[in-house]
Amino acid sequence: MVRSWEKLGLASPARSQSKYRLYTNDDLRVLRRAVYLRRVQGLNAPAILNQLKQEGLLNHRAAGAAEEPSSIGPRFRKLRLQRGESLATVANAVGVSIGFLSNLERSQSGASIGIMRKLAQYYGLNILDLFNPIDGSGPLVRPRDRKSLEGGPGVHMELLASGKITMEPHLFRVAPGAGSGESYSHDGEEFLYLVRGRLDIVLAGEEFQLRAGDSFYFSSKTQHSWSNPGKSETLILWINTPPTF
Repeated sequence: MVRSWEKLGLASPARSQSKYRLYTNDDLRVLRRAVYLRRVQGLNAPAILNQLKQEGLLNHRAAGAAEEPSSIGPRFRKLRLQRGESLATVANAVGVSIGFLSNLERSQSGASIGIMRKLAQYYGLNILDLFNPIDGSGPLVRPRDRKSLEGGPGVHMELLASGKITMEPHLFRVAPGAGSGESYSHDGEEFLYLVRGRLDIVLAGEEFQLRAGDSFYFSSKTQHSWSNPGKSETLILWINTPPTF
């Protein structure tokens, strides 16, 4: 989680000669406030950044670094306006309230993986289209060059490949208690490998309990949902094919 906050620009710790992070009191104050805004008020990453800026807790360096993560709300709003559709039309089509969709478009709330998929499908897109393009088109993607996307509270996705791909590989970081929300389905097939932590998957009503080292393969057309039942972050290598997640 701390690494995720650093990628958002909330802290820029110095490093010791042994590469340990060295946090200042200001870093700790910002991180504690961010944790509160996420856990208690339920704000997503863009909303947390906006709130911290308003409170004057982010310096110019951190604020500049915070522009990198992808915010899907304004993208969905742009797509809706391009089609000339009202909030009510889109909300009814994907089964959410007008207020929820409005808050999402204004980055005042996050969307679960299930809702993101429904919206992307409605606009003729997939989750991959919502990431900012990775710099370069070669076969190598270094950790610092990964593009990330929030998949709802406590779910962070990092794209591991670039260019025209037929597989959609991600690293999923799922906080304790977080998950996909409601069940969903789509075309394709999925493979996942649990690097660490725990994951519960419900597949067509049947529950599977995964632990570190387990792998799982299934048809994406089967209704599925998932969550982290543990007390620590779950890390998953998750691959969809074709890229219609």
